[in-house]
Amino acid sequence: MIDYATFQRIVKRIESYEPDMVRLQIALTAIPALAPENGGDGEMEKAKFLVGTLRDMGFRGAEGCDAPDGRVSAGLRPNLLARIPGRNPDRTVWVMTHTDIVPPGEMRLWEKDPYEGYVRDGKIYGRGTEDNQQDLVASLFAAKAFLDEGIAPESSIGILLAADEETGSIYGLDYILEKRREWFRKTDLIVVPDAGNEEGSMIEVAEKSVLWLRIQVSGKQCHASRPALGRNAFRAAAHLVVRLDDLAGIYGVRDPLYEPPESTFEPTKKEANVPNVNTIPGEAVFYVDCRILPVYPVDRVLTTIRGMADEIEKKFDVSIDLTPVQKTDAPAPTAHDAPVVLALEEAIRDVYGVHAQPKGVGGGTVAAVFRKHDYPAAVWSRYCHMAHQPNEYCLIENMVGNAKVYAHLFLQK
Repeated sequence: MIDYATFQRIVKRIESYEPDMVRLQIALTAIPALAPENGGDGEMEKAKFLVGTLRDMGFRGAEGCDAPDGRVSAGLRPNLLARIPGRNPDRTVWVMTHTDIVPPGEMRLWEKDPYEGYVRDGKIYGRGTEDNQQDLVASLFAAKAFLDEGIAPESSIGILLAADEETGSIYGLDYILEKRREWFRKTDLIVVPDAGNEEGSMIEVAEKSVLWLRIQVSGKQCHASRPALGRNAFRAAAHLVVRLDDLAGIYGVRDPLYEPPESTFEPTKKEANVPNVNTIPGEAVFYVDCRILPVYPVDRVLTTIRGMADEIEKKFDVSIDLTPVQKTDAPAPTAHDAPVVLALEEAIRDVYGVHAQPKGVGGGTVAAVFRKHDYPAAVWSRYCHMAHQPNEYCLIENMVGNAKVYAHLFLQK
């Protein structure tokens, strides 16, 4: 339960912030924070801007936990923590968002420069506006409302701004939990707003295992008019892609907790091979994104794929190398009656009038890192599924509404 008179004061304060929230969104969008894997220079410039923003908002300062990374010019991948002490010093309510974004993709599909945020029809457009700036901004202003109203939250507030979520969290939450485990307690409430639905009715408590696989097929290059002189790696790769369709039947268990309820095996990225039409390629490289129900060990799936690759090797006289880019067996789910789940259910009901339910998802979120270390994290956001899409946007009303949900959590006893 919460003090509703106090909550209404906080709500009015958050609503008054809407223009400032939009301005911060547009400012953040103008600072691309791309991992080196995605052709960027990391999150440092964005983190520096956020440190100044936190200071201007009235936070007493930000603690850092910077991960060394020689691939970026700063040499570091910055992780930031801002705190507000609460009445109960033994519990912190965490909202963890990430500062990195994904690349824009095909520029021709964007109406405007993806790094020049703009507002239209109640939406803020630009790369990163929904993933993950919507809830980053919402969490900051939810906390700021307590500072400006002079109200102590019931639990301490922890705002965690992490790096490297989009490429595996090695320099983000993984590093934080290795170096700053004392920041967290098992009794804390940890919310990761990195998945959800349009109604805000889904609280993600479970994720599938993840296997991202790089597959390199090596044959022999030759002139396309004399195919017998070579071994067409592209043809062999295409047959392997089709062969991989059988995985859905081999690993065909369905679990209604998850959306979608089955394991998925999707070929995605393909690297360029020969630049001209009349050359048979001697090499073909493609990737497969596998989201596997936890009932199946990832190594078992990998062994099956290896067997399929062996068949293609023999049939086309090629060699095939399998290299996992990401390989994670799903940790145990967060319990449906965990305190963070119950607290979210109450807050979502009071703010949005929605009955939220625990669910599992096919995608992976950084909450899996918390769960791997036995922290019962929950993932929630009310958002529009615009992540990674061209013309990404967030609804301003979701940004403001989600801030109210976080404020509600901060007031719960």
